[in-house]
Amino acid sequence: MAQTRDIVIGIIIGAFFLIFLIIMALVMLTGNMSDGLEFSGLGDKVAVVRVQGEILSSRDICRQLERWGDDGSVKAILLDINSPGGGVAPAQEIYEKVLRVKEETGKPVVASMSSVCASGGYYVACGADRLVANPGSLTGSIGVILNWPIYGELMDKIGIQMETIKSGPVKDVGSPYRDANETDREVMQALVDDAYQQFVEVVAQQRDLAMPEVLQIADGSVFTGRQARDLGLIDTLGSYEDALDLAASLAGMDKNPDTVVETPRRRTSILDLMGNLLGVDVSSMVKAADPTVYPQLSYLLR
Repeated sequence: MAQTRDIVIGIIIGAFFLIFLIIMALVMLTGNMSDGLEFSGLGDKVAVVRVQGEILSSRDICRQLERWGDDGSVKAILLDINSPGGGVAPAQEIYEKVLRVKEETGKPVVASMSSVCASGGYYVACGADRLVANPGSLTGSIGVILNWPIYGELMDKIGIQMETIKSGPVKDVGSPYRDANETDREVMQALVDDAYQQFVEVVAQQRDLAMPEVLQIADGSVFTGRQARDLGLIDTLGSYEDALDLAASLAGMDKNPDTVVETPRRRTSILDLMGNLLGVDVSSMVKAADPTVYPQLSYLLR
């Protein structure tokens, strides 16, 4: 009897170990998959770089811009933007990469605004040679926002205190464990003001607008594509296809050009696989439980 029980336990342990090995193999396989491509034709092409959702990192977009800049068969680049913006630094890095690719390769870059191309999304678009928006696209929102939660009252209610030892009076500025004081607000406002100044300078320079004109509309206001055209924030109204044809025209190509688009595969983690087995989104649960909270400067439409 005891021998039979030991055999059953051994089988169960072995089964769990085998499942674990299969999961790890799947993680390694999916994690090492390279990005795929969608393309048509073998001649000259327009590369489409998609800037979708909140801009949290510049790495993938900059890598694509570098790739298509070096590709001899790509004669122009189309930025397909549908983004409310995001972090100040990532938006600036993508913008600078657009300028660098244009300067080093001479390839024209056109920005096509989808439903939303606001704040940091608009910052990125400013690097393009031409900006095209639908009449109903939402754009603008030129401004900077910085906020953070404060848990002080909640911690008092549950009896938790946070002891802080710091090297200077503003070392813990933006701490969620205490209310902001006047010095904190002055420091944070200075950061926001400087990032804002950088934004309006880019808009004035790239859109050939006088600084007073930009400052008058750079209060965070959102505009439709038609309003943005009248304000000089974009060049022309049109669809994605119109923007694609414009990019081709600037590169000396015919209309309806062949295109190449990178289609990154989603990297699957062991948490995703566990979630599929359990029927829950484990990755989101882990992210939501992350106690790390800090202020971040954002060019973001709220």
